Amino acid sequence: MSNDKIIIAIDGYSSSGKSSMARALAAAIGYRYVDSGAMYRAVTLWGMNHGMVADGAVDTESLIEALPDITIDFMPIPGEGQHTMLNGEDVELEIRSLKVSDNVSQVAVIPAVRHHLVELQQRFGREKGIVMDGRDIGTTVFPEAEMKIFVDASAETRAKRRFLELQEKGIEASYDDVLANVKQRDHIDTTRAESPLVKAADAVSLDNSDMTIAEQNAWLIDMYRRTLDAHGMKA
Repeated sequence: MSNDKIIIAIDGYSSSGKSSMARALAAAIGYRYVDSGAMYRAVTLWGMNHGMVADGAVDTESLIEALPDITIDFMPIPGEGQHTMLNGEDVELEIRSLKVSDNVSQVAVIPAVRHHLVELQQRFGREKGIVMDGRDIGTTVFPEAEMKIFVDASAETRAKRRFLELQEKGIEASYDDVLANVKQRDHIDTTRAESPLVKAADAVSLDNSDMTIAEQNAWLIDMYRRTLDAHGMKA
């Protein structure tokens, strides 16, 4: 294992921009990026396509039995970043739909689903040199991560960002529906019994409500360099 690479965990609320910042940081420092949320979305999409997930209801037993048949990986696409692969199929656009968003939190609360995906996520980070974002990366997946960030912004700010993102991708949705979804996911994420969304004791908080993307990325690079210095490492 290379001693000059670390694990970077970026946790935070739904649509706080953590995936975009994690992706940009990974690209800037030459690390692998893993979107843990995409993994839960992929399982949700699989369940929806197989009649096990619909309208916020989950056939938990059937979905748990199917987990060994669900494979998830990530593939870099030139000019488009990283796409999520579900059983060998590119589902990047499908998993970002509001329909999947409305069901993913109900799937993510299932302990067996979380255990299955956490094990896979830990495999991705075995050799370090990874940036992973999610809701329990710094607390459950990589509690030993050298750099932990917890991202927050108001529900309204996050809903606006999510709404604009959906528009850019050509996905139809209303701002009110997106805001309601954000608030619902906040409640489910913070109150679930299994690995709830909480700030790790040793995580650094980042409220990016009033930050530009450039300011945010510069802040993260600075934190990365400080972390390496603190561990006697070199970039």
